[in-house]
Amino acid sequence: MHRFVTATVLSLAMSLPAWAQVSIDDPWVRATVPQQRATGAFMQIRSAVDARLVEARSPAAAVVEIHEMKMENDVMKMRAVPALDLPAGQTVELKPGGYHVMLIDLKAQVKEGDVVPLTLVVEGKDGKREEIALDAPARPLNQPMQHQHGKPHKMH
Repeated sequence: MHRFVTATVLSLAMSLPAWAQVSIDDPWVRATVPQQRATGAFMQIRSAVDARLVEARSPAAAVVEIHEMKMENDVMKMRAVPALDLPAGQTVELKPGGYHVMLIDLKAQVKEGDVVPLTLVVEGKDGKREEIALDAPARPLNQPMQHQHGKPHKMH
């Protein structure tokens, strides 16, 4: 059973920017085995206006990066990207084998059922940034991604 988590928006400015209309649906982190030093975080992100995911942070890891996996010359390659575009009105899916948030140099094993705090930083076309804090439950290593139907988390 997976429950939806509450996401909280914290503005970097004194007031919340008018463009800040981002929703996060079904955030989760893949559980790890002992001594595993990295894992991925996955979710669906939807912005009402053009924006970019420019940063991710978590107290569970020393380094957190936005990554892309893609085929290049018949080889699957993973690399950090400086930002991820969030086109207005479109859902951007962070999933295994595609874009995801990489948690590197984990401070402890992530066990099934653990909750991993994440902070996403979204930037609007005007350069204003918004922080979105959320908790992502850990799912088993061998469990494929399962979309949870329900109400998405709205950020205003």
